Amino acid sequence: MTRHASFLGLRADKDAEDVESERAVDAEKVANAPAVKISSAERVVFPDAGVTKGELADYVRGAAPMMLPWAAKRPISLVRCPQGRQKQCFFQKHDPGSFGPHVHAVPIVEKDGDKQDYLYVETAEGLLACVQMGTIEFHGWGARIADVEKPDRLVIDLDPDEGLDFADVRKAALEVRDHLADTGLVSFPLLTGGKGVHIVAPLTPSAEWPEVKDFASRFARAIAQAEPDRFTATMSKAKRKGRIFIDWLRNQRGSTAILPYSPRARAGAPVAAPISWNELKDHKSGATFSVNDLDRLKRRAASAALEGWGEADQRLPEL
Repeated sequence: MTRHASFLGLRADKDAEDVESERAVDAEKVANAPAVKISSAERVVFPDAGVTKGELADYVRGAAPMMLPWAAKRPISLVRCPQGRQKQCFFQKHDPGSFGPHVHAVPIVEKDGDKQDYLYVETAEGLLACVQMGTIEFHGWGARIADVEKPDRLVIDLDPDEGLDFADVRKAALEVRDHLADTGLVSFPLLTGGKGVHIVAPLTPSAEWPEVKDFASRFARAIAQAEPDRFTATMSKAKRKGRIFIDWLRNQRGSTAILPYSPRARAGAPVAAPISWNELKDHKSGATFSVNDLDRLKRRAASAALEGWGEADQRLPEL
């Protein structure tokens, strides 16, 4: 008999149609069950590409060894689309405690002085638990949870105006690479799964956020001032007409950037993918690869072309 029953809240880990009455199960089956069960696996998440939630989970499961070097132990923000990418999607960065035991929380002091629990994962199960909760995209801070005040990468996002061709982005990316090299920074290109390219310069954590933000701002503005007809360092859409926005704003405390091998909530189920500088000329879009290209992405990740991608022992230089 139940005494003094009380309502504690709605379940956030399951859809209503997936909740069933409890019943006895075979102990051996439980022992061999996957750590994270994907419910509603047949639900279509990408209608244009026909990709289901189960297939998205299969991609993340297979891509986890490639994703985790960049995603693990880093505060992350998620783009969740519980009913699919063409329905309502939203960003989530704080941990309400509803993701289960494989998704963790790290307390971080925010601008107003309050502490908030931010999400992070360590394992493939953590990534899959996020997918179970409707996640499509994984975005990461530029620092690890071990020291959130010292970034381990600098990201320059080239965001072209609608009227520009990807050839303009390729040319700009090579120029940004060369300008970074002039300051002493080695960088690597990342196809974003969208219309642009991220230029990623790994950093040995030493400088703190104000220094990294100042460097990125002055670097971007110097390029924009040198070629104002091609570039802008201002976010305003009006200033971006016919130009490429050199987005340096990802290099400030609390900002995030798409993580390598993360799916994108865009038409075609694309993913963000590392490439080499030599390969850049062969790509006609920032969305070359999709969740259907898992085997191809695995082969690429193990290839000589991507050996050492995103790795460099370098500190933030003076500019």
